[in-house]
Amino acid sequence: MMGEQVKSQIDEQSVSLPRTARALWIEATSRCDLREHPFPVPKSDEVIVRTLYSGISRGTESLVFEGRVPRSEFERMRGPGMDGNFPFPVKYGYAAVGVIEAGPPDLIGKDVFCLHPHQDYFAVPVSNVTILPVALPARRAILAANMETALNVVWDAQIQPGDRVAVFGAGVVGALIAYLSSRIVGTETVLIDREPGRATLASSLGLDFAPPDRLSGEFDVVVNATASPQALETAISIAGLEGRIVEASWYGDRSVTLALGGAFHARRLSLVSSQVGNLPASHRARWSYARRLSKALDLLVDVRLDALVSGETPFHELPAAYARILSSHDTLCHRIRY
Repeated sequence: MMGEQVKSQIDEQSVSLPRTARALWIEATSRCDLREHPFPVPKSDEVIVRTLYSGISRGTESLVFEGRVPRSEFERMRGPGMDGNFPFPVKYGYAAVGVIEAGPPDLIGKDVFCLHPHQDYFAVPVSNVTILPVALPARRAILAANMETALNVVWDAQIQPGDRVAVFGAGVVGALIAYLSSRIVGTETVLIDREPGRATLASSLGLDFAPPDRLSGEFDVVVNATASPQALETAISIAGLEGRIVEASWYGDRSVTLALGGAFHARRLSLVSSQVGNLPASHRARWSYARRLSKALDLLVDVRLDALVSGETPFHELPAAYARILSSHDTLCHRIRY
């Protein structure tokens, strides 16, 4: 019955639905363009979303844009809504915010987040969209995927009240990890970056900041969100006895060499990987991916997090601007306006 109701609703509104959709495609190494293709007839269990904003995740999208996704990761890297195949051509992205134009009557007009590439209209199963909290503006909700990753890292890091926590990398994910850690009662959290200018970002989020060469004392938990082997080496050197080091970076096709004969071995350190594709074992029995994403959206209501959006570009200008956005060290989360 529900499927028939949804189909009827879509049929009634078909005159106002798009005949085509436009999406960003990465065509070859460092080359992209907008492709237009016929809009498919939605299935009975789908909603139609008109995109308001999408967010560029600089780290992962840079690796895709440069063709640096390892062959071993081709399948694991496929995201919802992705078309094409790695390395090229491929339609990629995973932070879309839009409004439901057709579907179940109680959802029409709702602002939603969806893991989907950069595209102006799309149809997805109802289960793929998450309604935004009333207090969360659509323009900030593009940070949802990054916040979800940060939340997973904090779970993997097992940060406890009173811990001294060091987070390397004042990009979007690193800043969000430090932001969440600092809100755990009694923690002493410092955000670390080589760029002095990131001190302003840290201050706007209420975080302590330090360059890598100004750290003192030992830390209970150290998180690396830089994709830099040098930062990981420093993380090992500042972790206290039986401290926990969490590697939150993705290195793509690069290999990393570490010196594990000194502090790492003598201090009985733990080096663990955090990856958002799986829930931590500590939460798997009670948490679903949907619950985690919903909580990530709840955590974005703080207006201070607008500081993580470093720029905005109209969708039709994206092909000309994409390479510049990805290559700029000033880019945090870049917002695309539709």
